[in-house]
Amino acid sequence: MHIPFVDLKSQYREIENEIKEAAARVFQHGIFVQGPDVTEFENTFAEYLGVKHGIGVGSGTDALYIALKCLGIGKGDEVITAANSFIATSEAISMTEAEVVFADYNTETYNIDLNDLASKVSKRTKAVVPVHIYGQPVDMEKLSAFAKEHHLFIVEDAAQAHGASFKNKKVGTFGHAGCFSFYPSKNLGAYGDGGAIVTNDDQLAKKCRMFADHGRKTKYDHQIEGCNSKLDSLQAAFLNVKLKYLEGWTERRISSASFYNNTLKEIVATPKVISGARHVYHLYVVRMKNRDQVRKQLSEKGIDTGIHYPVPLPLLEAYSNFGYEPSDFPIASSLKDEILSLPMHEHLTEEQIEYVADQIKIFIQ
Repeated sequence: MHIPFVDLKSQYREIENEIKEAAARVFQHGIFVQGPDVTEFENTFAEYLGVKHGIGVGSGTDALYIALKCLGIGKGDEVITAANSFIATSEAISMTEAEVVFADYNTETYNIDLNDLASKVSKRTKAVVPVHIYGQPVDMEKLSAFAKEHHLFIVEDAAQAHGASFKNKKVGTFGHAGCFSFYPSKNLGAYGDGGAIVTNDDQLAKKCRMFADHGRKTKYDHQIEGCNSKLDSLQAAFLNVKLKYLEGWTERRISSASFYNNTLKEIVATPKVISGARHVYHLYVVRMKNRDQVRKQLSEKGIDTGIHYPVPLPLLEAYSNFGYEPSDFPIASSLKDEILSLPMHEHLTEEQIEYVADQIKIFIQ
């Protein structure tokens, strides 16, 4: 039996006719950049999240960069984010010319440790970028109160958390801005790259939209220098189709995670969900001491797995200039050799999960 880590082929088969019809409509009207499909998606996605504005951009990385830049973050500022994320999170901060500051993470939720975050605040700190890692919401109630006390902007990295919520409020809507990626493997993924910024701030939305379109107000009236970052019409059309399925797909992921939990809870450390959170399981991550050996054996049995992320961000060569040591991030450094992402997607079956669990039990016991 082969169990893929992500199964985009099965997802496509489920919605194939609608995807083909969506593509045909775009080719028929001939508007491939911006246009009605993008406007429809921006409005529908914002409505789904319960926020006023949605701005489609070229990628999740662009979303973070543009949001931070339009909040005035730049040279001389510091922005705190989590030590365990994809480099796009910290990269976007560096793109603004601000200095990225890393905080360690919590051993149970894998989200940023709020106590360590508090210890990293300085007079230069202007913003925090919490990452709702693996689909698990950060405790935004506590973080929002902390940020308000210290006069910090919050830009949420919700690239892995489409549809996740904390106390019945969708992530991405707590901060000054929320940023999403529509990379194909995301819970809500396009058939190419794409991203979105969401916000309730009218002026910020206006500025982000302008900045993403070369800083122009009208065709040749450039108010500022910006960048070129647009969600193209084809990707928006595909996302309009997929958004209708997102809640159903999310419930399947949650059900699969529950089945994993029940079969693995006595064998490995399974995910812990904080009170009030809706974890949407972009990734299903467990911990075990002999991770590399087990991963190799699972591969030999046809089970695809992943490691997210094998090297903590501050210990990457890209940040060697900071001179960080593993002891500076004890949790990230100790858990990086234990975490393992198991197959997780909306077409995973109980039979497949049982097979994965049975193989893990054999190798660990």
